[in-house]
Amino acid sequence: MKIKLIRITTRAVSMNIILRGQLKFMNNFFEVIGITSYDEKHFAEISLREGIKTLAVDLSRDINIFKDFAALINLVSIFRREKPTIVHTHTPKAGLLGMLAARLLDVPIRLHTVGGMPLVEAKGMKRTLLNFTEKITYKCSHSVYPNSFGLRNIILQNKLCPASKLKVIANGGTNGIDADYFSVKSFSDPEVERKKLRESLSIKEDEIAFLFVGRIAVEKGVYELVDVFEDLSNKYKIKLIFIGTFEKEYGSLNEEYIEKILKNDRILFLGRFDDVRPYYLLSDIFVLPSYREGLPGAVLEAGAMELPCIVTDINGCNEIVQDGFNGLLIKPKDRESLKQAMQKLIVDQSLRNKLADNARNAVISKYDRNIIWQALLEEYHSHLKRANIKYEIK
Repeated sequence: MKIKLIRITTRAVSMNIILRGQLKFMNNFFEVIGITSYDEKHFAEISLREGIKTLAVDLSRDINIFKDFAALINLVSIFRREKPTIVHTHTPKAGLLGMLAARLLDVPIRLHTVGGMPLVEAKGMKRTLLNFTEKITYKCSHSVYPNSFGLRNIILQNKLCPASKLKVIANGGTNGIDADYFSVKSFSDPEVERKKLRESLSIKEDEIAFLFVGRIAVEKGVYELVDVFEDLSNKYKIKLIFIGTFEKEYGSLNEEYIEKILKNDRILFLGRFDDVRPYYLLSDIFVLPSYREGLPGAVLEAGAMELPCIVTDINGCNEIVQDGFNGLLIKPKDRESLKQAMQKLIVDQSLRNKLADNARNAVISKYDRNIIWQALLEEYHSHLKRANIKYEIK
């Protein structure tokens, strides 16, 4: 009989994206159960693709005492019924409630992955509250896995968790990158496909296409990006593509900037897509002027798709991008720094080509998903041995 492993995220879309393929891999060694909020599209997709049982618990990103307490009771009930040996949580709310429930029932192995820390940008009482909830999550866990070395340093600097509990899996990342899927070679004829895709979006051959992929939110540097793009578009033939959705909870844009994005004919807001590879293929430069990150998956994807990247010099981003090698690093919240980097790559095609040539190997050599999956599997085995739990290695 296989050992039960429960993986939890706050939202189904998070589980569907950040744990894609990994759940199926782990199901070869454990009986994997996924717990997340119900979402008709993503919930069913996770279960079918990964071949695991999925259970719904109403988890919300915002603070709601009554809703959170009900979710905690639900998790305790599920754990009591399923009797997992390992509970592994992701995202802040799932981590807090999942680790609390697992601690209350004394689940033998309690693990939490940190993929980003909202408290980095929080102020006042909000920061105090987020510090407190993070400490509870880490206190209830046996091991905490920051998904970048920079994130590990932030946790230690804020004295949220002892160093003995912290470990970065492999070179960082939560799920790594599927090197075969995110590849220019995944297209039968990349040049022809690129030309067709650009024509479909009215992007001319001599125009430089910048690409942003992610939550369209203040903390992703969208204000700075829109302002700098508007300035540069008066001088250069450029387009800016947004792939993602407007953040509705934390850090939502004000109406002025939403209007700028939607009404500027040089800015293409395309929404969210399950397969973003065509947009990496048609673009020339990837840009993410974020204020905070863990280890951003979109930067890994862009690099694997051979795009030069402009990212902020913050934890996670500066672990993927080496300034002048596979991209350019800029100061966070600094329009002038962003402008100089974008302008540099607009006018210097040879530099663009050099960064693009280095991009894929820089990502694949460190963050191939097989490296991370194997390292995490070994981590599970290590915890089982320390807990003196008998298991079968396959």
